[in-house]
Amino acid sequence: MEVLTRDEVAPGRVELRGSMDIYAAAELHARLLELLRTRQRLELDLSGVDEIDTSGVQLLMSTKRAAAAQGRALSLVAHSPAVLETLELCQLLAFFGDPVVETTGARS
Repeated sequence: MEVLTRDEVAPGRVELRGSMDIYAAAELHARLLELLRTRQRLELDLSGVDEIDTSGVQLLMSTKRAAAAQGRALSLVAHSPAVLETLELCQLLAFFGDPVVETTGARS
C-alpha cells in the first residue's frame, strides 16, 4: 500500500493506493496514526484503493475513532468502487458520515 501526502492539493490530504488488506494493515495503521499526530485534519483519498478486506475496514474505523479521541478530524473522500462496495455491504457509510462520490468505473 502506497501512502502519498497531497498537502498541495488540500491541507491534510493523503492518497492511498493499492490493496488495503491484512498484509498492509499494521504498517498502514502506524503511518495513519503518525499523520494524525501531526495534522489537525486528515483527509483520506481512497480513489487508488483497488482492494479492501475486513482488516482495511477495521483500520478505517480505528483511525476514525483515534481521530475523534484526539479531537482531530478524519474524512474519507473519493471512494474507489471497491471501497464503496465494501462499506455499503458492511452498512458503514453512516458510521463515517462522509459524502460519497464514486471516483472511477462501474461497480459489478
